Amino acid sequence: MQGRLIYLMGPSGSGKDSLLQAARAPLEAHGCRFARRVITRSAESVGEDALGVTPAEFERLEGEGAFALSWRANGLAYGIPREIDDWLSAGQDVLINGSRGHLEVARQRYPQLLAILLQVDEAVLRQRLLARGRETPEQIEQRLARSRELQAGVASSPLPFMGEGPGERADQADTITLDNSGPLPQTVSRLLHLLDEARQCA
Repeated sequence: MQGRLIYLMGPSGSGKDSLLQAARAPLEAHGCRFARRVITRSAESVGEDALGVTPAEFERLEGEGAFALSWRANGLAYGIPREIDDWLSAGQDVLINGSRGHLEVARQRYPQLLAILLQVDEAVLRQRLLARGRETPEQIEQRLARSRELQAGVASSPLPFMGEGPGERADQADTITLDNSGPLPQTVSRLLHLLDEARQCA
């Protein structure tokens, strides 16, 4: 049986990196693989466990067909290693840190893709962005504006099989939204629950 690609998205500061780290062990225990992204940024950058390469190295890898998916955003290039196709073919689910702007391209290549959009209350998101100290106040406001646009682009309705609020699905885009405004363990629990439900309904 073909595995399923789980495509996690969310605005900067929504807590994707923290969620991926916290959910890794329980998901791997259920046979889900995690893909390590390749990104054109310095190895000293704080954030996810990614492989940093130079723009020239990225172009070379991309030209050699090393990526199953690749895109550009925020002045950086991102690649998902081609090995995910082997994992999926072996029947393993694979979770990747994706991009909302590349979702439709990814869905064309992986029709059974399960898209999950991580959302955060704007006040919480502003606090997190300020606390990490990477952007100027103007850049933070720009990120908040992009976050509002991202959430506005996903018109959600409750999932009939989800029970009391673990997630919501956008009818047209078939995207599940997951709120990460509260404690991280709560978000991890909700993620595991909705993935179990999604498998049952697949």
